[in-house]
Amino acid sequence: MMLRIYPENPAPRHIKMVLDVLSDGGVVIYPTDSVYAIGCDMNNQKAIDKLCRIIGKKPEDANLAIICYDLSNISEYTVPFSNGVYKMMKSSLPGPYTFILKANNKVPKLFKNKKKEIGIRVPDNAIPRTMVQEFGSPIVTASIKLKNGETTPNPEDIYEQYKNDVDLIIDGGMGSLEGTTVLDCTGDEVVLIREGIGEVEVVD
Repeated sequence: MMLRIYPENPAPRHIKMVLDVLSDGGVVIYPTDSVYAIGCDMNNQKAIDKLCRIIGKKPEDANLAIICYDLSNISEYTVPFSNGVYKMMKSSLPGPYTFILKANNKVPKLFKNKKKEIGIRVPDNAIPRTMVQEFGSPIVTASIKLKNGETTPNPEDIYEQYKNDVDLIIDGGMGSLEGTTVLDCTGDEVVLIREGIGEVEVVD
């Protein structure tokens, strides 16, 4: 099923349809402020297993991240971080960044990597942020590519390939071909892991 949602003003009835799918353990493809992503309920192990099968990775190797609504929401799932990291995130979020932080015990073990770290996103797109806000907990996020490994900004292309694999695909308009900028904030210094659509000057 494909559902058209306008990021400028997501209709409550459409968001409720998405939340019903998530609550039932479904897997959803949705827009962000970078590439389209695939996600599910962070606390549903079967849903995470299904998501990982779709993207062809084992849960422990998938480097899954979560989408939070805002900075306050982030702090619920991470161990305390420095004032410098806080200021950096405050100045850049919502935005096309993935911040790697140390996860606390509210993040399921299946979901964390061996270092007990978690990628955090607060995308500058009202659709996933409203989903998280109304759902009441973070949702999983992983970039979705076509089955030949290519990235597409077109939700129609994604629908044609994944309509039989996932429970819902949100058409939020054209996406980006470029992923997020990934910053590791788990050490004494912030380390640039990948330069993406977000300006790297944020670490200065």
